Amino acid sequence: MLPLDSIYGKKYSLQKSTSTCTNRITFRGQHEASMIIDLTKASPQDAQHYLQHAIAPRPICFASTIDKDGQVNLSPFSFFNLFSTTPPIVVFSPVRRLRNNTIKHTLENLLEVPEVVINIVSYDMIQQTSLASCEFPKEADEFIKTGFKKTASLLVKPPRVAESPVQFECKVIEIKSLGTTGGAGNLVIAEILMMHINDDVLDDNGRMDQRKLDLVARLGGNWYTRANASTIFEVEKPNTQLGIGVDALPLAVRSSKILTGNNLGQLGNVHEVPFIDPTFTDDRLKNIVLYYAINPVDMEAELHRYAKELLDAGNVTTAWQVLLAGDNV
Repeated sequence: MLPLDSIYGKKYSLQKSTSTCTNRITFRGQHEASMIIDLTKASPQDAQHYLQHAIAPRPICFASTIDKDGQVNLSPFSFFNLFSTTPPIVVFSPVRRLRNNTIKHTLENLLEVPEVVINIVSYDMIQQTSLASCEFPKEADEFIKTGFKKTASLLVKPPRVAESPVQFECKVIEIKSLGTTGGAGNLVIAEILMMHINDDVLDDNGRMDQRKLDLVARLGGNWYTRANASTIFEVEKPNTQLGIGVDALPLAVRSSKILTGNNLGQLGNVHEVPFIDPTFTDDRLKNIVLYYAINPVDMEAELHRYAKELLDAGNVTTAWQVLLAGDNV
């Protein structure tokens, strides 16, 4: 591991904590300060705390499995994501318990019957889903304990959760152990064979409407987050044409104390620097130019404030015209 001097030079002060293997680093002459954690020395509990708070939100894999005797298990996992669409591959990880280093019934079942149904969790399901995370005895059926309804799968043995808006029938390709101590993961690599989608989350063209899914995701501690029509947002994605980049923006814009990094990213995502549109009219822009005509510094700041409002509302084209007007006053 490199010493901090070789990374940061001598421009920092370091305050060490002996209790959590953490340090606080402050850069001299700057307001920036941050904690640094050596994960090779941190306790499993500390590592879990910091990692699960920082790497979030995490989608929830609500996994139904079955053992060789037909005993069903239902349990949620937030170490989960999509890793390939062709073939359609998902991975989730039942982690060894920190408390006693035991493995979960889900993993035991998968080692016997390598099939799983991954049920996606909506907000309406979250309290019952959390209940399923209780460490019920092996012989308990979490469908009964939580009140969820079973529905038969078509290609695999484990049942589906009827209330889930989307269900994936999967075969397990590989289970890769990441260690034998408490906190070690077991990567369950599964191929999706069939997908079931509730009609209620589809639009008129049979495509999924992200706003209707009302998904929940896991954060650190007891925290969750909700993704519905009031909380999600769109970010325009560059396709065939490259964005000009923040470095191509006018210097006054790049160095603005008002425009945020997000705002600069929006402006830099156009494929060429726009030209002034002679047909563009805007009453607020006219008033700014007239009122601050004798004070260009204040005018620039006011134009940047107006451009920021436009950018925050997603109106990049108008924001560019406002900023270009400032360059030509």
